[in-house]
Amino acid sequence: MAWLILILAGLFEVAFTTSLKMANNFTNFKWSVAFFISISLSFYLLNHAIKTIPMGTAYAVWTGIGAAGTVLVGIFFFQEPSNWLRIGFLMLLISSIIGLKAVA
Repeated sequence: MAWLILILAGLFEVAFTTSLKMANNFTNFKWSVAFFISISLSFYLLNHAIKTIPMGTAYAVWTGIGAAGTVLVGIFFFQEPSNWLRIGFLMLLISSIIGLKAVA
């Protein structure tokens, strides 16, 4: 169950980074509220997950999910570049997250 909570925390990290961009320097109220809710839930769930999962592993997986998810959001919704090197390093990041899960 802790791993599912950690994955959910990582997804809320993607939500808070996306909301941060959409909040437009906190001038868009709706996205600003979404940012604060998402960041609060992300940290709450991360805190809950580290009760069971080693802190270093949980933090690395949490940031990895957030980084990979944010890159994908950038590519699919904000027309950020998706060249083969960027995709290759993204796959390396994802495989590292899977590796950490496998050894924890």
